[in-house]
Amino acid sequence: MIVGEQKPIAEIKEIVAPYDKLLVLGCGTCVKTCFAGGDDEVAVLSSALRLAFKKDGKKIEIEELTIERQCENEFIQEAAPAIARNDAVLSLACGAGVQDIARLFVKTPVLPGVNTTFIGIQEKTGVFTEECSGCGNCELAVFGGICPITRCSKKLLNGPCGGSQNGKCEVNPDIDCAWQLIIERLGMLGQLDNLKKYIPPKNWSTSNSGGPRKLVREDHII
Repeated sequence: MIVGEQKPIAEIKEIVAPYDKLLVLGCGTCVKTCFAGGDDEVAVLSSALRLAFKKDGKKIEIEELTIERQCENEFIQEAAPAIARNDAVLSLACGAGVQDIARLFVKTPVLPGVNTTFIGIQEKTGVFTEECSGCGNCELAVFGGICPITRCSKKLLNGPCGGSQNGKCEVNPDIDCAWQLIIERLGMLGQLDNLKKYIPPKNWSTSNSGGPRKLVREDHII
C-alpha cells in the first residue's frame, strides 16, 4: 500500500488560509490504513482547523467528506457536488489522488494535506515499513521475495557489502541487513544457486528516472 503521514497542522493551516470555504476530503483506502486520511483523520483535522482559525478571528466553513479512493474517477465523481460548493479542496490522499482530482476539477485549487512517503506494508499496528520502490522491473523471484533495491541501504544486487554486524546494516543498526535476509530466505527455499547468477546493473529507465510512467492494459480499455 501507499504509506503517508499527515502534514503538520501549521503547514496545513498556512496553505488553506486564503480560502473561506474548504472541503477536507479523505481517502478510505491506503492513507486510512496508515492513519493519515480516513474518516477519523478528516474529523480531527477539520476540528483542529476550525479552532485554529476561530482563535485567529478568521471565519471559515469546513465541509468533511471521505470517498473510497481518490485515484479512481468513479469514486471521485461522488465528491463532485461537495467540490463545487467549496473554494478549495484539502486532499488527505497520496500525491496521485491530489493530482487526479486536480486533473478533473481544473478550476478548483486542490491542496495536499499528506506527505506521501513510500510503498510498504503494515508490519504491526502503527508501524509501517518500506518494501517496494516501484522500480518497474521486479526481480523478487531471484531474491526470495526480498527486494535489495528497497531494503538494502546501498541497493546492492550481487551480494552483501561485508559491513553488516549481527544481521544489522552498517548504515543504520536499526535496519536488518537485506542480504542477510535474502541469503537466509533462499537457504530455506533451497534456492541459494540463484546467487550464482550475475545480476547486471539496474536499468533505471523503468523507474521514475525515465520520467512519468504509464501502464496501458489494452484488454481492459473500453
